[in-house]
Amino acid sequence: MTRERRRGVLSIDEGTTGTRAAVVLDDGGTTPPAYLPISVRSPDHLRVEQDGAEIWVNTLRVCREVLDWASAYQVEITGVSISTQRATVLLWDTVTGSPLSQAVVWQDRRYAARLREWEPDWDAHLAEHTGRPVGSRAPLLWAAEELVRNEAAARAHEAGRLAFGSIDTWLVWKLTGGARQVMSATNAVAVGAYDLRTGDWHEPWVRFLGCPRDLLPRIVDDDGDFGVTDPAVLGVRLPILSVMGDQHAAMIALGAHRPGQAMCVHGTGTFVDAVAGDRPPVHRRRVPGVLTLVGWRSQSASVFSVEGYAPTTGSAMRWLCEEIGLFESPSRLAELAREHTGPTRVKFVPALAGMRTPVWSPEAGGILTGLSLSTTRAELARGILEGFAHSVCDLLEGVEEVLGRPVTDLFCGGGLATSDVLMSSQADLAGRPVRRARDNETASLRGTAYLGGVRAGLWPDVAAAVAGLGTAPVFEPALPDAARQEARAEWRDLLARHITAGAPGPASRGPEPDSQEESTS
Repeated sequence: MTRERRRGVLSIDEGTTGTRAAVVLDDGGTTPPAYLPISVRSPDHLRVEQDGAEIWVNTLRVCREVLDWASAYQVEITGVSISTQRATVLLWDTVTGSPLSQAVVWQDRRYAARLREWEPDWDAHLAEHTGRPVGSRAPLLWAAEELVRNEAAARAHEAGRLAFGSIDTWLVWKLTGGARQVMSATNAVAVGAYDLRTGDWHEPWVRFLGCPRDLLPRIVDDDGDFGVTDPAVLGVRLPILSVMGDQHAAMIALGAHRPGQAMCVHGTGTFVDAVAGDRPPVHRRRVPGVLTLVGWRSQSASVFSVEGYAPTTGSAMRWLCEEIGLFESPSRLAELAREHTGPTRVKFVPALAGMRTPVWSPEAGGILTGLSLSTTRAELARGILEGFAHSVCDLLEGVEEVLGRPVTDLFCGGGLATSDVLMSSQADLAGRPVRRARDNETASLRGTAYLGGVRAGLWPDVAAAVAGLGTAPVFEPALPDAARQEARAEWRDLLARHITAGAPGPASRGPEPDSQEESTS
């Protein structure tokens, strides 16, 4: 009896710190990913950059490794799916195929001070049309100014050979041999000029930023027409089935599909995204840092989502372990936290690159307090994880405020979600069950492949793909409600004393109705 040949999708996950690829199989699981790290450079405290050529070379290498595996194990590859870090942009020459700039990473804040001056005139307008205010970064402004200061880019633009896009635009252009210059809806919405009503670029903001309209990629559905791979590039001709921003892909993979369901992903930062439905929510009150996005766009129909973001949770963990050496590794920190079973006076606010929610303060710094001569490393570790859990609660409360309804299901994933202490702490402080999704470490890889696999006929819908992984383990709250409220009140008091009052200038306004900040991965 011959065994039926397996089918799957070659899925690429282009993150901020590394490139992964794997086959997402027709049972919903993945093969062991191929992985390569990506360099991230910060020339100063505001700029964050990467090398687009390095990103592309790494992508080629991991894809070829996975294709070799699929050939060896006789797995039929039905197409390619891609998830990417959002709002990282670059310019390149369409004749040479080489980057003409560094890739400006989504964490970059070089325009924060100038953009703040435009808030009074633009915040309300942009929040209504694009789901986000002016914010602290503007990829289209960067593109416009790069044409002035970058002679090579200016010459290429004059010659009609300059391309601009986010990382998904770059990868699709390279994979198709230059046949497609497009941007998926979930990546376009993160760039900051996506019109939620029309599904195209919001022309008034594009004009104000000075970005030439001919430079902007065409926006397509997340499972839209991305063309096919050039055999000269990957050695095979495969349809590109889907392209998504990484957090949007994770929503699908973790199981947040219906209005009121939400996911929490702990990566470089922590994201809480909730499904809003087929229409953008009506904002009762604008909450700092909470944005309305396109959750995903398929067959010309959008599912909208609401997102809150804490920028430096995973980054704070890396800083604690690698930069200053307080702990040997994140896993060791988690082990120590498990040893401290009682309450802790230690409080850690992981705002190492500013705070978005509940207070918009880009200049804010982190806080570690409550230390004494009796503080042990285990108690310190416990306080750090509880700080992450409080940050999740801040995001969850902000998202619910914008949604106008409670979150019914919270699915968690990402590297930090492997900690039982953190999951239990989130359940205690949120006062509701928390589900740790199966195979959550591969969520971005799987989510975009599920959307693409539906298009390729591997599954009837994305829910069927997720169902194959089994039931998610649940962490129930054990903290009495009075103790939970007291802990949250102490946390808010800490933020009020050290963030709101401590941030200079306009950031000290606190949660005013018009204060929002963009967030992406």
